[in-house]
Amino acid sequence: MKHEKVGLFIDQLQSRGKYSLSIQEVLNKTKQPPRTVRRALERLQQKGRISLVTRGFYAIVPLEYKESRVLPVEWFIHQLMDYLGLNYYVGLLSAAALHGAAHQRPQEFQVFIRKQLRPVRVDGLRIRFLVKKNLDLSLGIVQIKTETGYILVSSPELTSIDLLEYSNSVGGLNNIATVIAELGERINVDALLKVARKEKSLVFIQRLGYLLDHLGFEAKTDGLLRWLSGQKTHPVLLDPAQKKGKSLLNKKWKLFENQKIEPELL
Repeated sequence: MKHEKVGLFIDQLQSRGKYSLSIQEVLNKTKQPPRTVRRALERLQQKGRISLVTRGFYAIVPLEYKESRVLPVEWFIHQLMDYLGLNYYVGLLSAAALHGAAHQRPQEFQVFIRKQLRPVRVDGLRIRFLVKKNLDLSLGIVQIKTETGYILVSSPELTSIDLLEYSNSVGGLNNIATVIAELGERINVDALLKVARKEKSLVFIQRLGYLLDHLGFEAKTDGLLRWLSGQKTHPVLLDPAQKKGKSLLNKKWKLFENQKIEPELL
């Protein structure tokens, strides 16, 4: 009967549309001894009813996900970050997918935070935390509704810049071009300029401007180019992972075109 109280509490949480819980919540609600609660949670975990995400924090697995035992991360990521006491936003390929650019589904769920944190691996699920020390939630962040509430996600504009800044984490320039080709229609010119003005390293803005032009979104880059013309920029490589070689200089964006952009067909 004592174990059943824990299971009943989890059923009640799910009935209210909540798919995560902490061990402290269970202790507070059921008034059961810690040892009893831990054993009950272990038993429910073995049955596939819950999954341990990180120490003291569990995801509730509904029936339709019981076989895979992998609950969509967006259903509990906000609650997990609140449990850890960390500001965050979902970024890179995970953000792009949430904005509809799902040509290439990400193999991991990518989240920006301010400090180093080990990846979370559980039941085939991988959450990767990327460090952004100057993480700012005041600009370039949108709320996206999920089954369990809202999560914080980088806007299409910030996502595009982040993809270039963290290119090693997203598969390189051609993969980035594929994603931006899908995000391009969603990019707002004014919002892009506001986010770009906060970027300390202008090289990522130069590369984004070039890619947007190359992908047919020239109408979205006029304001960006005017702003860049008043900044102190230097010629840089389009693809930092490739050598300069005999590449030609694109004078508009001050980029050496050392890589042929070949996005996947959409």
